Amino acid sequence: MKEEKLHLVEEWDKTFPKSDKVNHQKVTFHNRYGLTLVADLYEPINYEGKLSAISVCGPFGAVKEQASGLYAQELAERGFLTLAFDPSFTGESGGTPRYMASPDINTEDFQASIDFLSTLPNVDPERIGIIGICGWGGMALNVAALDTRIKATVTSTMYDMSRVNANGYFDAGDNEESRYELKKNLNAQRIIDYQNGHYELGGGCLDLPVPEDAPFYVKDYSAYYKGRAYHKRSLNSNGGWNKIGCMSFINQPILQYSNEIRSAVLMIHGEKAHSCYFSKDAYQNMITNSKYPANKELLLIPNAVHTDLYDNKDLIPFNKIAKFFKENLK
Repeated sequence: MKEEKLHLVEEWDKTFPKSDKVNHQKVTFHNRYGLTLVADLYEPINYEGKLSAISVCGPFGAVKEQASGLYAQELAERGFLTLAFDPSFTGESGGTPRYMASPDINTEDFQASIDFLSTLPNVDPERIGIIGICGWGGMALNVAALDTRIKATVTSTMYDMSRVNANGYFDAGDNEESRYELKKNLNAQRIIDYQNGHYELGGGCLDLPVPEDAPFYVKDYSAYYKGRAYHKRSLNSNGGWNKIGCMSFINQPILQYSNEIRSAVLMIHGEKAHSCYFSKDAYQNMITNSKYPANKELLLIPNAVHTDLYDNKDLIPFNKIAKFFKENLK
């Protein structure tokens, strides 16, 4: 399949220092919708034989130059070939219009990364895992329930994007009236966008300094996206998703068959994160009435908030993650 020719940035423009323990290169691959995705490939400098591989994506609205790249580089230092990719319609990846999300296409993005990794000559296709961060944690569970090639999954500081889009934060809008008003507003926005010939952006994180009376999690996001990890291609660092960009998540639950996941899953969340309820509930749903609960684990990190697991190397349990993959990718 012919891939779209995209302009790829050649210089190192990550929000974290480059490691001297791994090799790095830009690569492209395509999904089954014909969209070309751009990724950073990391591999250990010295290795023998074929490697276990890990595909990494997230957070939702971030780019591979932020948290997913950090995770990929850290795991490559620990002996894995890793791939951090930009989802369709975002970052350096292809797809127009920009800044759209789709439970189907984004699930496919992860599967396409498995296609790509499975064909690399230095990868053992029987030893492939995935990591999903934030909203891509939920997507990772969705992929794990669908793709039998995935032998192990890690979610970090997970969001269930279907749940938060349909119910709002903390399920405050989990009722028919709230959803109806939301859908009515989004459909009105569709007409405005169609008439104007472009999609209005919903706005990214608040600029610094964030108002004192803002919720802590709002301050937490801004400190990361507008502060220490700002990136010019990140939606959350700039104008955000299109206002109707995530609309289809309202009607499309992504974790319908999570209790049928046979492969190993490690879910990691900050104990003090506003989003911790997503992982707690998803873990319970995954093991309830499951034939395969023994290889599932929920790990709560004491005193950690949501974005601590984006880039705080003192709190992200990289050695634990590496051990989990080594035990399950063999």
